[in-house]
Amino acid sequence: MTQHQPVLSGDQIATRPRGRLLLNVPAISVLFLWSIVPLCMTLWFSFRRYNLMEPTRTGFDGWGNYRYLLSDPGLGLAIWNTIFLLASILLITIGLGTLLAILFDQDFFGRGIARVLVLSPFFVMPTVSALLWKNMILHPENGLLAFLMRSVGLKPVDWFAVAPLTSIIVIVSWQWLPFAFLTLLTAVQSLDEERKEAARMDGAGAIAMFRYIIWPHLGRAVAATTMIETIFLLGIFAEIYVTSAGGPGFASTNLSFLIYRYVLMEYDIGGAAVAGLVAVLLANLLAFFLMRSFARNLDA
Repeated sequence: MTQHQPVLSGDQIATRPRGRLLLNVPAISVLFLWSIVPLCMTLWFSFRRYNLMEPTRTGFDGWGNYRYLLSDPGLGLAIWNTIFLLASILLITIGLGTLLAILFDQDFFGRGIARVLVLSPFFVMPTVSALLWKNMILHPENGLLAFLMRSVGLKPVDWFAVAPLTSIIVIVSWQWLPFAFLTLLTAVQSLDEERKEAARMDGAGAIAMFRYIIWPHLGRAVAATTMIETIFLLGIFAEIYVTSAGGPGFASTNLSFLIYRYVLMEYDIGGAAVAGLVAVLLANLLAFFLMRSFARNLDA
């Protein structure tokens, strides 16, 4: 007589090492194809001579696209602008978000309405936000700031011509401040009230309370907020496209907008592919350092 193999349930399969591996294969395969196929295509085009304005002039170009990009003076400025935008926005949103979180942890009249007003910018689409700031606040003729400057006898300033990068930092910080505020407020409100009361009884003032009680407690929330914001802020595009178009010159061009210039302004697919690889390399370097910092906060 032949013995029949017992039929295993899903739970029994999942408890075996080989079973766990087999169950993970579909998800791993999809993620692998999702990430590897675009990366391989980008690598392929980075070594090809491919310009949409010259469709007949194609073929293997070796390191030509890499030499062209590295000799482009806009690359270094785009990398610097990307890092400067990221660092400035993180500093503003986390700094102001922490102060607002501590303020809104207190009871005061109209706190609910004020909280809604603080959170509102996060629900405005980036393109709408950029148009709002460009045409209603920072416009050199009809903007709110121009009106206020004329009211005190000052000459209005064309902010996107004089300080385009600073203007974009203000716009994006206004958008992302609510996110930092919300995550940090949640962390502040999770702090044990007994610890704060004990610190007050020991004579700790506001500065000492923040330095030794609140800020150490916010470590994980700050690390998580930094990581999430970094993922999105590395790809800032709509605000630059709508307001300054990367100019004047390359003054407000980041890596995302540099890739756009290569693809849709110069029709250079090969150069855009190399710029995309530079962006991927920069993102992975930042992710490596952020993950190490995040892991230290989890172990603390």
